[in-house]
Amino acid sequence: MDIFSPVHIIILLIIALLVFGPKRLPEIGSGLGKSIREFKQSMNGMAQEPPKPTQTVVQEYPAQVVTPEDPESK
Repeated sequence: MDIFSPVHIIILLIIALLVFGPKRLPEIGSGLGKSIREFKQSMNGMAQEPPKPTQTVVQEYPAQVVTPEDPESK
């Protein structure tokens, strides 16, 4: 059974018309269309941009000299 069969879409449109009314339905549709369009544009823009290089900070510590203890010095 297909979720988006024509019968289901018509039922959803009738429910939306009853809930939002005939005056608000076109506003909601245009807002939804604009948001989908902006989402697609941003996704295309992200795909076309090269990845930004990341900067890695490396800390260098001075070398520590470890000398063995002399048993005679105690």
